Amino acid sequence: MAFGRLGDVTITIRRVRFADAARIAVLLGQLGYPTDAVRVRARLDDWLTDRRSVLIGAETDGLLSGVAALHVIPLLEHDGHRGRLVALVVDDACRRLGLGRRLVAEVEHEARRLGCRELEVTSARDRDAAQRFYRSIGYEDICDIAARFLKALN
Repeated sequence: MAFGRLGDVTITIRRVRFADAARIAVLLGQLGYPTDAVRVRARLDDWLTDRRSVLIGAETDGLLSGVAALHVIPLLEHDGHRGRLVALVVDDACRRLGLGRRLVAEVEHEARRLGCRELEVTSARDRDAAQRFYRSIGYEDICDIAARFLKALN
């Protein structure tokens, strides 16, 4: 997909592969969602075969150091689709290198390619740094405009 250098670090933006399962498990654990490679591999079975889903990875010097997950939702009330940035994680050791910005830029590119008219992301209220990040790249907190409701179905 895309290559570049930041100082002495080579950055590659590419699609996620099944072989990335163990590294994704580590990254998800850093995000606060502990899991293992077996469970991530099962999730990748869905993600990598779903034509409305895209997983983008960021490598630093050959190591998967970030992942962004896009899912596209068809709209009924408008023409087009809405993209949802389902997950974004950058390795703790690689923060502040611009990986998050590059991952989101690639997700936005993919969302446009797939006919999305907008991209949404949610972030827990206690993730102050994440919210500052999203604001810094042009995302608006619309909680005053729309409520978000969730119900467990188990």
